[in-house]
Amino acid sequence: MVLGIGSFAHSTTQILKEDGAAVATYLTRDYGHFPPSLTGPTFSRVKVPNPCSLTKKRNINLMIPMSIDWAQMDWKDELLDSGVPIFGATGEGMRIERERDFARDLCRDFHIPVPTAFVAANQLAAERIVKKRPRPYVIKNPLCSPNSPVQTIVCETVAETRAWLKRVNYAEGVFLQDYLGRAEIGHIALVSAGEVYSVATNQEYKRAFAGDMGIVAGAPLGGIVELDPSDKYGLARELILPLRPWFREVGFHGPIQVTAVRHRDRWRVIEYNIRIGVTSGAMILRLLENPLEIVLATAGNKPLNLRFKAGLQFGCSITLAGYGYPYTQVSGPSMPVEMINSIDPDCDLWWNQVMLEATGKMVSDGQRIADVIGFAGTVEDAMAKALGNIRKIRSLGSYFRADIGQSLWPPGRPAAGKVHSKS
Repeated sequence: MVLGIGSFAHSTTQILKEDGAAVATYLTRDYGHFPPSLTGPTFSRVKVPNPCSLTKKRNINLMIPMSIDWAQMDWKDELLDSGVPIFGATGEGMRIERERDFARDLCRDFHIPVPTAFVAANQLAAERIVKKRPRPYVIKNPLCSPNSPVQTIVCETVAETRAWLKRVNYAEGVFLQDYLGRAEIGHIALVSAGEVYSVATNQEYKRAFAGDMGIVAGAPLGGIVELDPSDKYGLARELILPLRPWFREVGFHGPIQVTAVRHRDRWRVIEYNIRIGVTSGAMILRLLENPLEIVLATAGNKPLNLRFKAGLQFGCSITLAGYGYPYTQVSGPSMPVEMINSIDPDCDLWWNQVMLEATGKMVSDGQRIADVIGFAGTVEDAMAKALGNIRKIRSLGSYFRADIGQSLWPPGRPAAGKVHSKS
């Protein structure tokens, strides 16, 4: 059972269903309900407040959460006590994503380079930090959650930092992390039975518009995944493998993703996540020859036998954004969503915030309509496949980034144009 909505639940359940699983989705939010219904039964959190009531009734033997918010629910302990394996870290292992200061201290303990960062309880304390140390900062919430009072704000000058500090919500304080440029990259591995198994290097395109312009959106507008079990860029070797003693100490098993920035010829950790990712997850599962076996083995903390599909080295994901995105306060009517000339896609198409009208026509039900993913042996061919297919979808006011893979790639390459480090 997937705990999630939209394209994440649609892709995960469909790929695992094709590999032999019986699938269902527990809908954790109030939108994106239609897509996962295409693959199996769905259960609303409104009608079923506690998903643990479904575990015995439906003989659930695996849970796959979309986010870490499940650990804040009042049914968390009941789920853990049920013994149902969870594809993701639990307990102490969750702190590496949930608590930014904990992750920073953990890196220091294991000699992993990180940007300098500070925690401030209020605006006065935050402004005092910037006055004493005038640099651009990335402003984050100290506790990571999709519902955090502060969503990530990337400031590239001191003046931008000062401006934002007057506007953020200090309910949980703020985490101020040195801004070190745009040369970001990620690496995703699986930790199981005390070992680390590299899977892929990935790039997320977080800014709203082509050319890496606009605000950092609530979720990426696309991404590149390169199959990388040999860790060719050294991200796992430098930033994940040193944590192996801690993984073993806390019984960590599940996905681990590191996001890093290249600064002064070294990778420096920006953050860790304990999921395969809303953007990258669908690509990683599709690249595996045995996705169900691997997910079950990881959730059960067993040794892994990763097998990958021949001929596929890259995945390119492009999001079709709907009317008004990324400015969520801008709203419009439910727009028709249609395939131009009824041309079917010849790659993965995962619907997100869409629904069916009584007439059977599909319309938008939010601002992120679909994710289109192309796979190939080269990044150029994967990009071409995704671009060719996303152009088959039409919805008034929608758009997509046509430059996915053309900037920020290969790893360590900054966005085009001048990036200022100081005001």
